[in-house]
Amino acid sequence: MTGVLRHRLMWPVLALVLLLLLNQGFRSDFLVVRLQDGHLYGSLIDILRNGAPTLLIALGMTLVIASRGIDLSVGAVAAIAGAVSCTYIYNSDNPGSFATAATAVAIAVGAGLALGAWNGFLVSAIGIQPIIATLVLMTAGRGLAQLVTDGQIISVSNESFHAIGAGYFLTLPISILIAALAFAGAALLTRWTALGTLIESVGINPVASRLAGVSARRILWIVYVFSGFCAAVAGLMISSNVTAADANNAGLFIEMDAILAVVIGGTSLAGGRYSLVGTLIGALIIQTLTTTVYTLGIPPEVTLVFKALVVILVCLLQSPKARTLLRQRRQPAPARPATKAAA
Repeated sequence: MTGVLRHRLMWPVLALVLLLLLNQGFRSDFLVVRLQDGHLYGSLIDILRNGAPTLLIALGMTLVIASRGIDLSVGAVAAIAGAVSCTYIYNSDNPGSFATAATAVAIAVGAGLALGAWNGFLVSAIGIQPIIATLVLMTAGRGLAQLVTDGQIISVSNESFHAIGAGYFLTLPISILIAALAFAGAALLTRWTALGTLIESVGINPVASRLAGVSARRILWIVYVFSGFCAAVAGLMISSNVTAADANNAGLFIEMDAILAVVIGGTSLAGGRYSLVGTLIGALIIQTLTTTVYTLGIPPEVTLVFKALVVILVCLLQSPKARTLLRQRRQPAPARPATKAAA
């Protein structure tokens, strides 16, 4: 029992369960999942589907943070991916065909890989601090997306493209299956090969890793390219769900939700330690918080404050120092030695 309580994922899991029970208390059918017309429906399915873009971006962010970096440009990359894909479909001679949708997806993923490689180049080859290197693309990325869309919201009509964010396969939303596939692929690559250990070694001490024969530059390139890939796929989900590209609002502030999900999941911001399962739980907490806001009818002006309070509470519960202080307050004070009776 003590081992379970000391597990670093215990408090995030408990917070997620409490949030779900809170919603169940206000809505009796919140945890009900029903099968209708061959598709699964319910609030739990909605949480998984709407949280899929955040989970994807958080996966890439986890590996970047594990290498002692950070990627602030993922929201802009998602906006660019949606912009280039929708613009290509809109200007295509056959905008409703499967081939057009497949080409648009390939262009968006290629753009994400190229932008991730650009971030990796700035960080690993030029030596710019990750927060500065990615801040450049974060600032310029939405401007680039607006140039692609000519400052307009590009609406498209393509069933194959729409299926990425709103379609179903094997009774489940396709976005959930894509996120699950990405999670499984990242777990296999980082936990069943030496890649995860190399990322952690670079995050702990890049100089020592280089002296030990680890190519820190190559590892950094890999994690930033993977982050760009995840952001591009998330951008495709967001734009296909609404069948439109909105360069101003697509993926806005999603990098903050991704960083919060990573931190809640127990990944160290100092690098060298990460947990993909923890990131998954963190992303589910973030999305469940959003759903809770709508369920409880919390006014929009206090939504961010409510989310911030819950995140702070979870982070405090995870903090070893906070838990030590709480444990000390619970333990009775040691009895003072009996004083000798006055002579």
